[in-house]
Amino acid sequence: MFTGIVECTGTVIERTPIEKGARYAIDIPFAAELALGDSVAVNGCCLTVDRVEGTRVEFDLLTQTMRVTSLGTLQVGSLCNLERAMGTNGRFGGHLVMGHVDSTGTVTAITPVGQDHMVRIRIPQEYLRYTIDKGSICIDGVSLTIAAIHAEECELEFWITPHTWARTIMHTYAPGAVVDIEVDMIAKYVEKMFRKED
Repeated sequence: MFTGIVECTGTVIERTPIEKGARYAIDIPFAAELALGDSVAVNGCCLTVDRVEGTRVEFDLLTQTMRVTSLGTLQVGSLCNLERAMGTNGRFGGHLVMGHVDSTGTVTAITPVGQDHMVRIRIPQEYLRYTIDKGSICIDGVSLTIAAIHAEECELEFWITPHTWARTIMHTYAPGAVVDIEVDMIAKYVEKMFRKED
């Protein structure tokens, strides 16, 4: 389980094709605090640590992960958002994030407004039902508050503070960028509980 509060960014330093997926090596600042089997959210996708050597941490990504997320587009030199699994004794600053990416979206607009940035992201229509005004959603592992919903365009609007802009990969975004999306897990549970059985 994660909170969507990105700790830092890392850099992809190697990508090796493997059967039914790829093996990624990422330079991670907090690598010394990781052990084999630990969970790390990489752009919001929960990955399992397979090897640690210095600041180099390796993960295996399978076909399903490559298909559903944007991680398959990462190349050597790409930045990625990083968060360790939530500890039971820590503060809870974001919202409940499983690290199970639902789908990908596309950045459609970035507008500087003073020190902030307004970002619009198009998501698949079937996930709009899990969004509410001022609700939470996870974009590339970042817990964000939805500022506005533009349902006709299937777009969500966010206002990004200077802190989030500088400390995450969002400052690298450009229109057309593909991002990972995880909608609110509570909304999905509520939907299931009230869904009429066939």
